Amino acid sequence: MNRADILHDNFIERVANADFPEPSALTSGLNDAQIVDIFESQMMSRLLDITSRRLSADKQSFYTIGSSGHEGNAVFGEVFRVNDMAFLHYRSCAFALQRSKKIPGGTALYDNLLAFVASRDEPISGGRHKVIGSKALWIPPQTSTIASHLPKAVGAAHALGLYKNVPHQSVGLDDDGLVICSFGDASVNHSTAQGAINTAAWAAYQGSLMPLIFICEDNGIGISTATPSGWIEANYSCRPGLKYIACNGLDILDIERAAREAQSYARARRKPVFLHFKTVRLSGHAGSDMESQYADQANIIDRENHDPLLYSAATLHARRILSSDAIGQMYSRMEQRITRIARGVIHRPKLVEVDDIMSSVWPPVIERQPLVNPATQGDLQKKHARYIGKAVGLSRHINLALSEIMSKYANSVLFGQDIAKKGGVYGVTQGLYEAFGARSVTNTLLDEQSILGLAIGLGHCGFLPIAEIQFLAYVHNAEDQIRGEAATLSFFSNGAFSNPMVIRIAGFAYQKGFGGHFHNDNSFTVFRDIPGIVVAAPSSGSDAAQLLRIAVDLAHREQRVVIIIEPIALYTTLDLHQPGDRLWANKYQLGAPDKAFQYADINVQGGARQLCIVSYANGFYLSNIAAKILLEQHAIDCRLIDIRWLHPLPEQALIEATRDCDNILIVDECRRSGSVSEALMTLFVEQNHSANIDRLNAEDCFIPLGDAANALLPSADKIVAKALALVVQSGQPS
Repeated sequence: MNRADILHDNFIERVANADFPEPSALTSGLNDAQIVDIFESQMMSRLLDITSRRLSADKQSFYTIGSSGHEGNAVFGEVFRVNDMAFLHYRSCAFALQRSKKIPGGTALYDNLLAFVASRDEPISGGRHKVIGSKALWIPPQTSTIASHLPKAVGAAHALGLYKNVPHQSVGLDDDGLVICSFGDASVNHSTAQGAINTAAWAAYQGSLMPLIFICEDNGIGISTATPSGWIEANYSCRPGLKYIACNGLDILDIERAAREAQSYARARRKPVFLHFKTVRLSGHAGSDMESQYADQANIIDRENHDPLLYSAATLHARRILSSDAIGQMYSRMEQRITRIARGVIHRPKLVEVDDIMSSVWPPVIERQPLVNPATQGDLQKKHARYIGKAVGLSRHINLALSEIMSKYANSVLFGQDIAKKGGVYGVTQGLYEAFGARSVTNTLLDEQSILGLAIGLGHCGFLPIAEIQFLAYVHNAEDQIRGEAATLSFFSNGAFSNPMVIRIAGFAYQKGFGGHFHNDNSFTVFRDIPGIVVAAPSSGSDAAQLLRIAVDLAHREQRVVIIIEPIALYTTLDLHQPGDRLWANKYQLGAPDKAFQYADINVQGGARQLCIVSYANGFYLSNIAAKILLEQHAIDCRLIDIRWLHPLPEQALIEATRDCDNILIVDECRRSGSVSEALMTLFVEQNHSANIDRLNAEDCFIPLGDAANALLPSADKIVAKALALVVQSGQPS
């Protein structure tokens, strides 16, 4: 027999013999009916675990990570409000079951069993994953997360702290609401958890509102690695800015005491709590986990003797709420009920068609009007008046567009490292702090995971977050917040949840030798294989402003996650061919111009057929320089295309724009391996394009300091040479 079945039989036998552990001696605010109700949820959670493993043995269930040993978290489902948003650990099934009872008409057992068998009828993920989640219960779904949900819990708590002072779209959360975040003791050691907890405490220490309860479900082991005894308490009992509360996770009355204390503190003071929930893990990490490989038999049996269901049964029995026979019958009836439901769910339909599986990659469109802030309209007009009739560069266009956006969308919040009074490393956000205030333009601490988690949490709570990552290379510290959290949310919630946001990232190379690879990162490959996000890059100021407008509209109406990579080297570039020509500067136009481009539109310059150069960002700037040389010195007229949209690629527009071209040169400032040029080459080949096609890339190398950087990157001269070789190769005169 496996340990789950042994645990099951032990419970039945010990209840029948009234062989109970020491009952709780605490008084409680729970009445008898509530205690029985919580115990029922504990039983439901346990029997769901057991049923899943039985189904798995018959190859009918695809998920066996269970909540056995953690069933005491059902108390949290009882104590906290239904709309206290909860980001839950994968062992928090009893929490969700108990919370589900607060909404009439729920089918929680059926829904969980549908998830185990990956049925498309499952209401939250539609069979895409076994998740704990529900829109009605305000539980955004998590997959088998380690600690990646903690940063967005901090972000959501910050959002609630802004509710009384910053306009926001109403989503159904209370002004005095809380955010609940549960996780395991092993997860605490992850850098993501360390950063998130530090951020919450850092914010609270400075007086920022942070109504957040961290629940560390400490079972003493992470898969097979033991947590040192006393480690959690030693680390979190004396942290500045963080209230520590501990409880015995085997005793539902002690859990209730701690939960009410945590709730009272966090709701009244709007400060974070670390609730240390001490319990045991039963039946291994998952169905495939053989505990006997790393734990001795005596240790396994000892943990099973500390079964929280036995402790709850002991309390019910000692207080004469239920007899041992009544407890046994209650358990038996629940097992029969779940078994009966399980027999039916295995026949429910599964996801089969590709279109059905992919249908929730992109969140649904919500047609809604922006929340305009009339108080800033006059200031905005004055700010822009200084630049009317003046041609300005890319960074000024971004600055003016952000002013326009924050005035039009009063629920927008701009944040990142040094972006407030300083205005960012390159001054792009200068003046916005003074115009919109500290709550809407906020400096963050030095932690990209926290910045992106803040964006996710704000997006959940009715704000329009605009995050800034200081340099492209820095995003690698936090990429999973985009891949594993933001981009997957719509997919794993079947479109029920979304976290719209715009992420601005200063990036690419060509900074005249400054900074080395951390400040001259010329690869965004990390984003190119993430479904459900949009990545764009401007090459000119007017494009930058319009891309921002489109990005914000995509986030506001279509709930998209949009990343804009801003080419640092072009921030202040005004001239194109010679000093003072100011051919790369544009006049800023308030509001979208009449002929403004839309999402997935590309910029096509010229109609020449002999040669087409396809590029983006710095590459498009350099291609303009090269095109003049090619025309004046080699009589080759070029068609130039700025892609703008790097992921997903505007494939149809590119095919149409190049269909009649004889030669296509792709100029890609990113490295040859993994760059977007690979996708473009594939696109043209798969579409049986008749043109001769070649590409020019940066070398597969990190960017060094000084002039050595130029040797690795495309240049105007290299573009000219590559174009001439391509045209000659095709047999056309040059």
